[in-house]
Amino acid sequence: MTVSFYADYIAELRTLFAELNNESDLFQTFDVHIELIAAGSLVVYETKRRKGQTDTLFYGRPAEATSNRQISRETALAAITHFLSLGQFIALTGQTRQPLEMQYPHCAVNFSYRKKGQSAGRSMLMVFVGFNDDADASAYAASANDPAAFVSARPYHTSKAYEWT
Repeated sequence: MTVSFYADYIAELRTLFAELNNESDLFQTFDVHIELIAAGSLVVYETKRRKGQTDTLFYGRPAEATSNRQISRETALAAITHFLSLGQFIALTGQTRQPLEMQYPHCAVNFSYRKKGQSAGRSMLMVFVGFNDDADASAYAASANDPAAFVSARPYHTSKAYEWT
């Protein structure tokens, strides 16, 4: 089975995410919801700008805990940035009913934005699994019981997951 790699896509996403965090006034609107699960812990990063007002929420749940708690922007940002800095990524199709293996970190990204001066916005909704390198990603995909779970052709667009539109 051939699986599509997303390191190039994530590199662009990482740049855009950094720009949003460091220079948010370049954006007319944005709506970002990122959920990262790594080592059994959950980190959620939410920020939204509409009509000049920005709302943010950062929360998480440590491994083995039963309830979420608010975390600092810096903590959420560090966790997401670390994930986006991994060596390789594969994307999930959303077409499987099997649970994800928690051995590797995975991240759901729902990102919509329109920069100032642009006539149209862009949006994407994808779930990525992060790996150290191509070999780890290939081994993970090869060992999966459900090959339809992974994106094998890019660009990917369905109602449950889609690359930038």
